[in-house]
Amino acid sequence: MKKLQFLPLLISVALFFAACSSDDDPTPYTPTNKTTTTTNNNRNIVSGDYPSEITRLEFPHVTNNGHSLVVVHYAAEDTKGNSAVNYSIEWDYQIHAQRWSCFQMYKNNAINNGVGRTVNTQQEGYPNDEDLPSQYQFTKDPYWNTGYDHGHIIASYDRQNTAEANRQTFFLTNMQPQNNTFNAGVWANMEAKVRAWNTDNFRDTLYVCRGGTIDDENLIITYLGSGDNKIPVPKYFFMAVLCKNSNGYKALGFWIEHKGNTATDLTPYIVNIATLEQNTGLDFFCNLPDDIEKTVENASVDNIKKSFGFK
Repeated sequence: MKKLQFLPLLISVALFFAACSSDDDPTPYTPTNKTTTTTNNNRNIVSGDYPSEITRLEFPHVTNNGHSLVVVHYAAEDTKGNSAVNYSIEWDYQIHAQRWSCFQMYKNNAINNGVGRTVNTQQEGYPNDEDLPSQYQFTKDPYWNTGYDHGHIIASYDRQNTAEANRQTFFLTNMQPQNNTFNAGVWANMEAKVRAWNTDNFRDTLYVCRGGTIDDENLIITYLGSGDNKIPVPKYFFMAVLCKNSNGYKALGFWIEHKGNTATDLTPYIVNIATLEQNTGLDFFCNLPDDIEKTVENASVDNIKKSFGFK
């Protein structure tokens, strides 16, 4: 069972309080300051056609450029058919690319039921997103025979809990072109590292946002295809990870150049969220109260490495 939504990004000038949805509404707390406020000047505002999901903690601030959509995918979360948000994307239909995929990782969707798919043909391998309006869908897969992989942004391995949740990770809207050595190398190693944190003794919930650089010509390597099937190849990729547990909140960013790379040591690519925001132009974890957001986003890289278990 699933519910899907696409929403035009129409920013309201009205400022009013919009609480996060109940499954990820934070209790304001940090180890160093237990008397936080709920002030949040840069949060996503639910108004007009905005869905309530944009107040979830995994969402960055949505883009107001007049040619972007938010697509929220629901899927069965368990074998009992209980439905939950699987992941969400921001799709720029002028650039023909996704800006990011964001999602949560927690106990229920961490279960591996071995439901991964095998891509056999162009027709069944990477389908158009069922909830993207037809006028924005690809008429042919722009990745085939280009030398670039279909690079998952939310990984297939991140959704092994149900077949429906896994299938949605193969939508073309969840792809970015990636060099094979990068995709199967350092990017896969980063995905695996984040998955290793998805355990009960590390997190209550992980809030993750991933993507590639599509908005600045200086941060695009080249383009594939033509016309409505023309897509950019990002020069850099990123991951932003917010961890909530009994000690409060902590966050980490990965920022990495898109080139052949099989590195297993990920420490050279760790940045704080403030640096990641400067590099990408995105505002991550904007739905946190301002004081918590400021603390987690400006942590030193040394402290980030220690808190996430890097030596």
